[in-house]
Amino acid sequence: MSKKITLIAGLLGSFALGKMTSFQHPQPLKEPVETDLRIIKPINTSHMKLGAFSISLSVKDLQASKQFYENLGFIQFGGDLQKNYLIMKNGNALIGLFHGMFQNNILTFNPGWDENAQNLEEFDDIREIQKELKSKGIKLESEADETTTGPASLFVVDPDGNAILLDQHR
Repeated sequence: MSKKITLIAGLLGSFALGKMTSFQHPQPLKEPVETDLRIIKPINTSHMKLGAFSISLSVKDLQASKQFYENLGFIQFGGDLQKNYLIMKNGNALIGLFHGMFQNNILTFNPGWDENAQNLEEFDDIREIQKELKSKGIKLESEADETTTGPASLFVVDPDGNAILLDQHR
């Protein structure tokens, strides 16, 4: 049975390789062609500035996770092992490692910050983002107090159950 599978896989691979090597690039167009750009335009042209993006991972063993992500080239950027969380950074990529703070992983955005936790000159206040989300019918699991200014957060869940935290620190 495994010989049959290997033979079939080999034939499929050969076929795919043959197709790739016999591929001819299309000839350049001599005249401009109009395209229907409505296909690629967003439905709503407004643009929310959500700030730095990271994923917050719920980990079982903070030290083991720290070592794993260091082996992937991340360095500790913030947090504290004694406080059960670390922020790891590799280039612009940020991963928060959290032990015992929440059950599932969370997509996190920080309005007002860049990926280096530096203040952005221009950003959308979380209360404005909240108003826009509400106007689009997005259910908020928790909300920022619209009568305040400064630090605040809101929490939403996408259609697939993924948690999204918008956490403004300034």
